[in-house]
Amino acid sequence: MEERVMEAHVEEVLFEERKSASGPAVGVITLNVEKTLNSLTLNMVELMLVKLREWRERSDIACVFIHGAGQKALCAGGDVQALYKSSVEQPGGPCEYAEAFFEQEYRVDYLLHQFDKPVIVWGHGIVMGGGMGVFAAGSYRVVTEKTRLAMPEITIGLYPDVGGSYFLNRMPGKTGLFLALTGASFNAADALYLGLAEGFIEHEYAGEVLNALTDVAWSTGVADNQERVFDLMAGFAARSKSALPAGNVEAAALEIEQLCAGDDDLAVIKSIIAAQSENPWVQKAAATLASGSPLSARLIAEQIRRCKGLNLKAAFQAEALLSTTIVRQPEFAEGVRALLIDKDKNPAWQHASPTEVPQSLIDHHFTAPWAENPLRDL
Repeated sequence: MEERVMEAHVEEVLFEERKSASGPAVGVITLNVEKTLNSLTLNMVELMLVKLREWRERSDIACVFIHGAGQKALCAGGDVQALYKSSVEQPGGPCEYAEAFFEQEYRVDYLLHQFDKPVIVWGHGIVMGGGMGVFAAGSYRVVTEKTRLAMPEITIGLYPDVGGSYFLNRMPGKTGLFLALTGASFNAADALYLGLAEGFIEHEYAGEVLNALTDVAWSTGVADNQERVFDLMAGFAARSKSALPAGNVEAAALEIEQLCAGDDDLAVIKSIIAAQSENPWVQKAAATLASGSPLSARLIAEQIRRCKGLNLKAAFQAEALLSTTIVRQPEFAEGVRALLIDKDKNPAWQHASPTEVPQSLIDHHFTAPWAENPLRDL
């Protein structure tokens, strides 16, 4: 008789309620797809949206703790291969799976930003793309000695979404624009400098932190509970101080300002690409922009400028529009093909340089493809 081995069904996202000593529970979300570095699928964001809405209304849930399974990543992004499939199967759109994914993902991120209970996000390992959206939305964002953050969408013909249009605009000087255009990765020290994290805590304390949250004497007041979280984390951060790695962004701040000076998008892009820096981190960033999608470079600069000063809701609505128009066009699919499908790392971008991207194509990407924005009710 042939023996059949059935692979156990693995839940993509786990939800747990840990009772605290004072009564209310700590809601724990585990992104649980370790083999894909916990990349988000439509199923995952739909499940998270339902659970977060439930926990938001329940008085017996004191706070939320979000982390990733394994030791490598909180979340490396969205399931880009599924988005690619949706894009190539329905050229010109509507790309039903991809567009549903973007809508639900942005709803999760927006809900987390607006959550009226503490949301602790443990940003250990890789935090990129969609992972950055979840991370940036926390009220207490933890970075560790292994944290590596980035919005590298320039490499696949996309742009930094998931609220990036909002939080990149709030970083010091022109650092947000530089990071968006170059996809440069940055670490824990950088995240603190950029205002993207509240505390640096060594990863070895993750279990202790979660246990300590269940020992908190939670209040019925939201502000009181936020204060309790900050007080609790301060002790762990103090114990971790000596392990904080050296950052790159602050050291390059003056150079970034010079490279990104002025309001001419094309001039800024050209300036970064032509950078002759003695700083290897800046040089690597410039090289990534030079090899990335010329169309994306123009769209990224335009999106950052258009969204400057917008509130969070308006920024997400703007992202819903741009993500929809991008996924319906061929550049994104080609970028994903080259990097993740065929892995030849030789994308045939539509334009040889950012200069060749016609203004009419840029304008088309910022023209609503539907009568009503899917996020109009945020």
